[in-house]
Amino acid sequence: MTKRTRRNHSPAFKAKVALAALKGEKTLADLAQQLLDGAADVFDHGKAEAAAPVIDLKSLHAKIGELTLENDFLSGALGKAGMLSAKR
Repeated sequence: MTKRTRRNHSPAFKAKVALAALKGEKTLADLAQQLLDGAADVFDHGKAEAAAPVIDLKSLHAKIGELTLENDFLSGALGKAGMLSAKR
């Protein structure tokens, strides 16, 4: 007899079912139906993770620097105008 591999549910699916159970808004039959509706995702074997877009960290860091510079400039300008305290 061959050993079956363990089925893993996605974290999003687990959270969805757990929240529904904790709220008590859904019956056991509703939760079972939710499992049946999401059963195709269980057997997907990670294809959804492969479709995730590639994140360009360099451009994100550049944007963070740009926004930080703008915040500092605006904070200083508003502080000089007396409209905002320089310290937060």
